[in-house]
Amino acid sequence: MVPRQAAVSRRCFTPTLDGVNTALSVLALLVGLTALGLQLAPRFRRAPEQVVDASDLPQDALGLRHEVAALRAEASTALKHLAVVRYDAFEDTGGQLSWSLAILDDHGDGTVLTSIHGRTEARTYAKSISSWRCDQPLSPEETDAVAHARG
Repeated sequence: MVPRQAAVSRRCFTPTLDGVNTALSVLALLVGLTALGLQLAPRFRRAPEQVVDASDLPQDALGLRHEVAALRAEASTALKHLAVVRYDAFEDTGGQLSWSLAILDDHGDGTVLTSIHGRTEARTYAKSISSWRCDQPLSPEETDAVAHARG
């Protein structure tokens, strides 16, 4: 057996100034934050309050209200309720290539488009929707699309 040698510790004595270093670090941090605050202060100062003059207001506020009401009525007929349901129409196909798309307005008027993909062909159907209902029978996927579009 080879005798084990004792580990020799070679420590150099370095006087530590932990208290002084900490104080200097805190002082440097405070000086830096103060400089940053002075630099950013003009950006956050409030501008003097501007007094709104009554002559700057529109004379025909009632006309503006009518215009806003007309825009809201027009927006209610926009086709903005959309939902897509993807599914496998046949057991021998995969990838959920078939889909039903409901496109409706706020009153529930619009269309449901359905595309059924098989191995050799694809068929597309369109059904008209009125007041969230359809005169023709809807498939379960089309019913789901209308329900999701309704919210």
